Amino acid sequence: MSLAKIFKEKEIRGLLSESWSVSAPMTLIMVFEFLIGITDIYVAGKVGKEIQATYGFVIQIYFAFIIIANALTTGTVSVISRLFSSGDRKDLGRAIFSILIVTTAAGLLLGTLGVILTPGLINIVNIPARLKPLGAPLGQIYAAGLIFHYILINTNGLLRSCKRVRLSLTTMATVCVCNISLNFLFVFGTPLGYLGIALATALSTLAGSILNLRHLRSLVPRSTMTFSTERAREVAGIAWPFGLSQALWQVHSMVLYLILSSLPRNSIEILAAFSAGLRIESAAFLPAIAFHMANAVITGNLLGERRSATAFRAGLVTALTGVCLVVLIAFGVVIAAPGLASMLSDNAVVAREAVVYLYINMLGEPFMALWVILAGALSGAGDTRSMMLIAAACTWLVRVPLCYLFVVVIGFEAHAVWWTMNLSQVLAALLMFKRYMGKRWLPGLPAQP
Repeated sequence: MSLAKIFKEKEIRGLLSESWSVSAPMTLIMVFEFLIGITDIYVAGKVGKEIQATYGFVIQIYFAFIIIANALTTGTVSVISRLFSSGDRKDLGRAIFSILIVTTAAGLLLGTLGVILTPGLINIVNIPARLKPLGAPLGQIYAAGLIFHYILINTNGLLRSCKRVRLSLTTMATVCVCNISLNFLFVFGTPLGYLGIALATALSTLAGSILNLRHLRSLVPRSTMTFSTERAREVAGIAWPFGLSQALWQVHSMVLYLILSSLPRNSIEILAAFSAGLRIESAAFLPAIAFHMANAVITGNLLGERRSATAFRAGLVTALTGVCLVVLIAFGVVIAAPGLASMLSDNAVVAREAVVYLYINMLGEPFMALWVILAGALSGAGDTRSMMLIAAACTWLVRVPLCYLFVVVIGFEAHAVWWTMNLSQVLAALLMFKRYMGKRWLPGLPAQP
């Protein structure tokens, strides 16, 4: 079926309405995530370029420890969205209870490992020596609050899977206000200094996890509070490819950081610019993630209702809507880039390099949005393996080798890394679109060549 024929269907308005009803709250949630991140990097920059660069690397380690939470949530959304639409409330309650037990245990284990391993990880990596003593305590505070972030991420997934995304939106608004307020209070109003950035995250995620657990009480009556090994295994089976994909992505982020650290000139300034640029870029990236999450829920709910053909069309509608939004945001980021970069850093070199990063990377944002949002539909159907293979291939067979070649071997400047990132986004978009249109990921529809 051609795209033209698909979008002549009479149900297009209904699909747009259904897509937007989930995507709009998710986009607002990502706005809150953006405000938290941009405040973190702003506060770090006000303390100093060394703190800003250190924060950029430590947050990569923190995100690496969050991988399992994101993976479990991907499996959670795929399983719970289908169970919710099927109407089996007893099985739904048992599945939610089981997932919460697994998530809490994983958060506790990874948080403990993070506290123990973070100083060693920072000591062995090839970052400027003066950043290492700054990074260890910051990373340990982040790790101590990891269990709360695990619960928050997963309970947000549970709420949106059960069509309670507005409750998740309320929670994240509270988390945003708490995080930003505590950030300024701790960093500039207490002896904690820059360590307050991490403590603000830990305490705000604690508050958010408590709120979400209260919201979920009605879905898990006492009679369903039994552990289901079957549901836990089903979630894990969907989660592990996504988790591996995320792990490879985070390792790639740290490798890029190390490649940039090897630059012969202005390496600390480039690293700080990279950190600032990533945070500003998230204005476009986070809405794509919002539509990815929305697409997973929409696809899962429709498959639970056994409406595979509608799920296929809804995934395309959601993807095209998201791409249009990301293009508009990217255009705004390009216009605002100089002002935003200057706001996040008082260092002229850092601000200039952040602007260059944004100008180049905004060209790849539409392609990023397309493959990320389509991947959401695949994950909602449980097809996380193909998503993993595409992301891994574009990252580790294209992006990382070329960045190493251009910077370390040939001696190009940081700009070569930014252009290579765009190239990998284009390739990922082409491969993901081909996979989506082939329909092999979708039960009940004939595969296309």
